[in-house]
Amino acid sequence: MNKSSVNKMTTLKFKNLFGSFSITLYILFIGLPILALIIKGLTNGLSLNDILSPTSIQSIKLSLLTSGISVLVIIIVGTPVAYVISRSNSLALRILDICIELPIILPPIVAGVAMLMAFGRQGILGGFLNQIGIQLPFTMTAVIFAQIFVSAPFYIRAARISFAAVDQNLEELSVSLGVSPLATFWKITLPLTWSGLITGLALTWARSLSEFGATIMFAGNMMGETQTMPLGILMAMETNLNTAITLSLVLLTISLIILIGLSVLSNKFSNGNRR
Repeated sequence: MNKSSVNKMTTLKFKNLFGSFSITLYILFIGLPILALIIKGLTNGLSLNDILSPTSIQSIKLSLLTSGISVLVIIIVGTPVAYVISRSNSLALRILDICIELPIILPPIVAGVAMLMAFGRQGILGGFLNQIGIQLPFTMTAVIFAQIFVSAPFYIRAARISFAAVDQNLEELSVSLGVSPLATFWKITLPLTWSGLITGLALTWARSLSEFGATIMFAGNMMGETQTMPLGILMAMETNLNTAITLSLVLLTISLIILIGLSVLSNKFSNGNRR
């Protein structure tokens, strides 16, 4: 075995060792807190009374309802926005794309303050909305607005990248054969982008479900009206740690169910496209 082969094998072993170490370290970093939460919950004893209490049920229902509505709105509005951006080199749309992604790096608490300045009573549009009888702050609608503001960029970004990866020649060929642009989108473009769209959907839904900062600033923390699960956990931390742990495990379970379900759906569409 020559020196070059030995060097290559040494480099390969180093890469494998470093890669294995990095993966193990990352798994421990992510998995240990979750494992600690589960162990603590089982050790202290999960209380059905905490889970089935009126406050918990209301916060769970509100979280699922508002996040579901937010995701639906994001899909309906965000899909065409992402498609148009992916198919254009316009400077205006490039700037719009940057603005859309701004909430990803914007602290949620700042997002909440910004929404108050826009839609609050003293906000730019708040005065006009009050005059026509519409009040957004500290309502369930405000919860939905906050969730859409912070989570929409995750879906739009994933959708834009997926649409950009589709060969435009396929779309042009379909249109040249007499298929309408809308039918081409449904029959050609969407099937080729399902995996990326569902990934974006999973990220968006998870972000909506876990939203905290913008919600508490713009919608408040009113029990039964705007108190989502993350806010309920905050309140429980101040009174009963076991209740907070139990609610955290409920939210963890809901999040896992959503992510696993969307992952299965993504694989199903991917396998269907291969056939």
